[in-house]
Amino acid sequence: MIYLDNSATTFPKPASVYRAVESSMKGFGANPGRSGHKMSLKAGERVYKCREALARLYNTKNPENIVFTPNCTYALNTVIKGYLKPNDHAVVSELEHNSVLRPLQALSDIGVTYTTVKAVHGDFEATIDNFRNAINEKTKLFVITHASNVTGTILPVARIIALAHQYNIKVLLDTAQSSGVLPIDVENMNVDFLASAGHKGLFGPMGTGVMYIRNPEDIPAMVCGGTGSSYIEIMQPMSMPDKYESGTCNLSGICGLLKGVEFVEVTGIDRIYEHEFNLLTQLYKGLSSVKAVKLYTELPQRDYQAPLLSFNIDEMHSERVATILSDRYNIAVRAGLHCAPLAHKGLGTEEQGTVRASISYFNKASDINALINAVRKISYQL
Repeated sequence: MIYLDNSATTFPKPASVYRAVESSMKGFGANPGRSGHKMSLKAGERVYKCREALARLYNTKNPENIVFTPNCTYALNTVIKGYLKPNDHAVVSELEHNSVLRPLQALSDIGVTYTTVKAVHGDFEATIDNFRNAINEKTKLFVITHASNVTGTILPVARIIALAHQYNIKVLLDTAQSSGVLPIDVENMNVDFLASAGHKGLFGPMGTGVMYIRNPEDIPAMVCGGTGSSYIEIMQPMSMPDKYESGTCNLSGICGLLKGVEFVEVTGIDRIYEHEFNLLTQLYKGLSSVKAVKLYTELPQRDYQAPLLSFNIDEMHSERVATILSDRYNIAVRAGLHCAPLAHKGLGTEEQGTVRASISYFNKASDINALINAVRKISYQL
């Protein structure tokens, strides 16, 4: 199958990821940090090695401030529900995933409010102005996606963070679509909180997520329990990363994630983005030549769009298009609302949804040509 659903999860993974998962389960599948025998020590060493690799990737000098979570959603919830207090106000872009919108909506029970602002594709100044105009005296947090999972729109996150800090507002950066694809420097960007998925651009297994917290005092632990440290104390440890990592970790997933991050390091983010962006441009130009196709952004520009795009074929429902692509042409894409309802309201596609094609480093020009040709054939049948 030609796989173009990499914004959901990347496939295939580097071969080293598969080997690492298998070898960890067969060779040292013990509980890290809980025992003093060789297998446990080796497991703990691999977990810390992955933490160090992520610290290098995000450029933080404190690997302990990198926390492993079950997924990006868990990390986003931890920060949103842990940081915001009764009657606080948050500002988010209209591109945000339900992993942001639903926790904020749940907090409305304690008086938390939020404002959604338009992120203008290709216009950083307008986007920044929209965030500035949404600030009020109760604003405590910005939650911003680095790149939209619907349109690929990249937000000027460094400048938005600088704006927020002028008003003593902290920022949670959702990098589910950008980690491993776009450069992220938490020190130079002064990132307060970061959430990411391990199974997308970092090429790790599903069930892996990452949370970075600059100041751990800002967020209480959502889950308390065994950490492998401070055994005698019944209070949750406050030391990092134990504060947020109660219970047995996903050892095999973290070992796979380590190899995924190392693949990104060796290959280079600039090289990954260049390859994926070139394929995105090829796809955009090919689809724009099909009369029945509707695209939702202008021709992709470097630094303004992540390697994914949404389209529709005339008035055909997006789910129908995706089914035909899968059943007749053996091409995997995603259709629907992509868990980002406000983005679709902005596009006017809340009923039809969109077909999303998202590109990985392992895709080739022939994959893109196959999708273009398949869409052309479907359009001929309208």
